[in-house]
Amino acid sequence: MELRIFTNLEEAKAISKPVLTTGTFDGVHLGHRKIIDRLNSAANEIGGESTLFTFAKHPRMILHPEDHGLELLNTRDEKFVLLENAGLQNLIVQPFTESFSRLSATEYVRDILVGKIGVSKLIVGYDHHFGRNREGDFSQLQEFSSMYQFDLEEIPAHEVENCQVSSTKIRLALSEGQVLLASKLLGSPYQLSGKIVKGDQLGREFGFPTANLALGEDYKLIPSNGVYAVRVYIDGKQAKGMMNIGYKPTVSSSKQKTIEVHIFDWQQDIYGKEMNIEFIDRIRQEIKFDSKDQLIARLHVDRTQAESILT
Repeated sequence: MELRIFTNLEEAKAISKPVLTTGTFDGVHLGHRKIIDRLNSAANEIGGESTLFTFAKHPRMILHPEDHGLELLNTRDEKFVLLENAGLQNLIVQPFTESFSRLSATEYVRDILVGKIGVSKLIVGYDHHFGRNREGDFSQLQEFSSMYQFDLEEIPAHEVENCQVSSTKIRLALSEGQVLLASKLLGSPYQLSGKIVKGDQLGREFGFPTANLALGEDYKLIPSNGVYAVRVYIDGKQAKGMMNIGYKPTVSSSKQKTIEVHIFDWQQDIYGKEMNIEFIDRIRQEIKFDSKDQLIARLHVDRTQAESILT
């Protein structure tokens, strides 16, 4: 079923018996998917519709525009695709404003969840907080559910290989280059998307031409510097490749970080096209070699390793 997206609360009145959850759902990881699965089953039980209430931009971007320090796992468009793939029926995308941030826990539940959305059942993850200064908690929701006559359910922390799943743990794994662990927690490979732009074309001189990726959003988390085995998607076509994230210290003194992909067995001109990258595994950290010849020799080893990983 196609995901319906509502961009204001008045439109959301079209949702029948909303079985609702709220949150940013950054990453749409396995824990989020467990909540969505429960939303769908609960909606089927009462003839309702699974619904996520979220914000157009992360609240910290609005409250601290100059210093939000965010590194998010998903762009907006990536999140929409992942939510649809997870089976969610409805997404309410509410603009976050300073006035909205001042709503008390009572006002948020009474005026928004009940008054505007008409929640039939509310399902939240463990340790859920809401309202001004995150003052509301599950015990208050229990009082509100009785007061405003909606059902309530709490989902416990989901675990993968004895590791509690959270967006924070996934960010930490990616910051350490542990893309394999991050993918296990996400339930799918971590992705970067953007436009292919021209670089310094040094890779071509070494026999390893690269496509430089310019990200569309500056808040998207970039895994730690190093060389990765990746899958590449351009114009609906899939290819294999290896990616370098970093500063190319052997051949450059630039302080500008680059994201470059050497795509295996690809001949077409792709400048200006959109490219999506899936991280499969990390091969090594970025290294400063003593010579270009040492770098080229290692690139051949990297390619062999990447092909083995991607087989």
